Amino acid sequence: MSKSSQNAALSSSGATEPASVSAGAAQKRKTVVLLVDDQAMVAEGIRRMLESEELIEFHYCQEPDKALEMVIEVKATVILQDLVMPDVDGMTLMRFYKSHPETKNIPVIVLSSKEDAEIKSDAFANGANDYLVKLPDAIELIARVKAHAKHYYTELERDVAHQVLQSMQEELEEANLELENRNNELQRLSSLDGLTGVANRRSFDETLKKEWSRALRTKNTLEVSLIMIDIDFFKLYNDGYGHQQGDDCLKRFAENLKKCTTRACDLFARYGGEEFVAVLAGTDADGAVVVAEKMQKVLGKEAIQHEFSKVAKVVTMSMGIATIIPSKDNSPEQLIAQADKALYKAKENGRSRFESSE
Repeated sequence: MSKSSQNAALSSSGATEPASVSAGAAQKRKTVVLLVDDQAMVAEGIRRMLESEELIEFHYCQEPDKALEMVIEVKATVILQDLVMPDVDGMTLMRFYKSHPETKNIPVIVLSSKEDAEIKSDAFANGANDYLVKLPDAIELIARVKAHAKHYYTELERDVAHQVLQSMQEELEEANLELENRNNELQRLSSLDGLTGVANRRSFDETLKKEWSRALRTKNTLEVSLIMIDIDFFKLYNDGYGHQQGDDCLKRFAENLKKCTTRACDLFARYGGEEFVAVLAGTDADGAVVVAEKMQKVLGKEAIQHEFSKVAKVVTMSMGIATIIPSKDNSPEQLIAQADKALYKAKENGRSRFESSE
């Protein structure tokens, strides 16, 4: 009889199930036993010992160089391994099993012809889970096989449960991150002006209040400057060019002036309509004037046509500057009132200019 014929004769029929388990399934699953031994007589003896067990499926590999491949093919749950074989010895095979990701957790029961402490020690050092002298008693063999199979399935269930839990944890973290990103995006959008894309009135109010609270809490004596900005004769611009072009003008205006407030603590916002505002934390009156002059220069360079203006043929603006040191004796509203008063003064004095509060 050829080796392949022997293998076929000694292997029971029926497809094996995938090596994955759900909770409570271990008791009902078949134990797939693969014997790796070059002696056909030993294989026949082992087959007879196991044939009465309905839930034990037996396979036999006589060629050691094909053992690893067959372990994976039949999806073995217990390996019975002979130690002394031609070409590849059992110790080497066990190292192969333990180093391969698909077989590293499969229990290996060594079947040896010798009851030798040193051989036993080497076997366990190379990955054996158990050691029997062949041929063992049938009752003992079946008990050992079932015990190792049960442990294997238990460990497999634990690993699957761990993977499921880890996957759920990762999904939860992803969901939380997505929710956080959405909330951040919603918060960001809620702080921006829908037309111009710069900060809106709400963001301006909150920023100014935060600056005040921070200054009071830290006893900061640095000044805060505010520039109130109004586009000159914007109503005439809208009436003359239409609201669509008026919206485009506001976008270009905001985009260019925002470039003048580059520090992280600065804020450029749309105050309402054609009015804008710049909050300059830690900036004194002279520093605010520098920013206002820079804004004038940037807007002049942009040269947005405005043939309906009464002060120039391009879009101009009036600005009011106010500076204050936040304290318990003043408030953000006072700073706004001073800047607004200065803005009114700039308009009274001919527009297309800036004025500072007294």
